[in-house]
Amino acid sequence: MITEPYSIISKYYQDHAAARKILIEHSESVAAKAFRIAEKLNLPHVECDFIREAALLHDIGIFLTHAPSIGCSGAFPYISHGYLGHDLLIKEGWPKHALVCERHTGAGLTIEDIQRQNLPLPHRSMMPVSMAEQIITYADKFFSKDPGQLGVEQDVDIVREKLQKYGADKLRTFNEWHERFGE
Repeated sequence: MITEPYSIISKYYQDHAAARKILIEHSESVAAKAFRIAEKLNLPHVECDFIREAALLHDIGIFLTHAPSIGCSGAFPYISHGYLGHDLLIKEGWPKHALVCERHTGAGLTIEDIQRQNLPLPHRSMMPVSMAEQIITYADKFFSKDPGQLGVEQDVDIVREKLQKYGADKLRTFNEWHERFGE
């Protein structure tokens, strides 16, 4: 049920009004794009609904991170928001949605990425596996959480430019998704 993600957000963001506003605006943009892609691919209604719910919750962990520009004053580095959101949703009983949280960063993170870059993350694969995880990760790349850019869909070339900084493999993954999911 689509109202449930908002209940979970409200539960964790009751003391984080600025972050809540940014989270919801960003996540609604991602959810709308991801849902359009799912419909275009003629995915079953139950999968389309899951994609919309999971997209609304994919960044639930941001309030636990230190990102003052988006109203977050937590103790963890921003890159941790995926696995932190995963842990919250596991606790809430939403394990499939939790995987989306953990696996949506960049174009996904391998154990090798985490170790090579010495990232403050658990040493496990955080690569999007399911079609839903890939669609949401892809859609997320088009929307910033910058308060001045909320709801503005970035051009695919800008997305590619940003991803290129993280390696040719990340750009290749994004380009494969763009071939399959591009609108």
